[in-house]
Amino acid sequence: MKAILMDRPAETLPRILRLSAVSFFNTAPLVYGLDRDARLRLRFGVPSILLSDLVEDRADVALLPVIDYQRAPDLRIIPATGIGCDGPTLTVRLFSRTPIESTRILAADADSHTSVALARIILQKQYGITPDIIPLTDATDAAQETRLLIGDKVVTDEPIGFDHQLDLGAAWKSMTGLPFVFAVWTVRPGVEIGDLSPRLSEALRLGLENVDELIRRDAIPRRWPSDIARNYLLKYLKFTIGEPQLQAIRQFHQMAHEIGIIDQVDPLRLTHE
Repeated sequence: MKAILMDRPAETLPRILRLSAVSFFNTAPLVYGLDRDARLRLRFGVPSILLSDLVEDRADVALLPVIDYQRAPDLRIIPATGIGCDGPTLTVRLFSRTPIESTRILAADADSHTSVALARIILQKQYGITPDIIPLTDATDAAQETRLLIGDKVVTDEPIGFDHQLDLGAAWKSMTGLPFVFAVWTVRPGVEIGDLSPRLSEALRLGLENVDELIRRDAIPRRWPSDIARNYLLKYLKFTIGEPQLQAIRQFHQMAHEIGIIDQVDPLRLTHE
């Protein structure tokens, strides 16, 4: 079921655009300098709250998990920047003590809607598995239980004894030949974004030019080795949104619908259309 957004008449739109984004290291290049832009107000949270920020009018624009685009009507995508990969992700991986094809239970972080959906698609489409989903906090050492880990914990707290691993970005690329997109800037209905798109592109350009600063500020305090952090931002992650990425989002939505994750598939609406 789709969430219902409370639209506002154009004359009440805020002069300052309110942006919500995830507070992960992978977001740092996308928002570089945006906190110093007087025309923007930036707030951070976990991925699972970003849709409610849009629906409940706490944000005008959010770096929304792409699965959540299908859970509210009339959203629009800004085809400028986002969080994606074109092969391995490094930080979105399945861990199991037994071969992945023996998975019967998936212990997952519920805050990551897109990663959970991607794991379900990979397990169903590649292995014919429809696992029971439990919270990661309830994970055990059961032989047929697989853990989905994302973000910092993959790099800094990789579980011991889980010899069977699967990078979901690599699995998606192998299955579809496409890149993958985890999150994209998305606009609520009735909001005029003006020149936000080029400002987001400029933020990314500056962020990638200042990777060492981001590593010192955001990666090292999280216990990331600096060389891994640099490779993560410059090699593993892909931040631009073009036609291949939009095609990948469409494919992802279609597959999510086919296995019952979402009720229907609405076409992508872009801000320049």
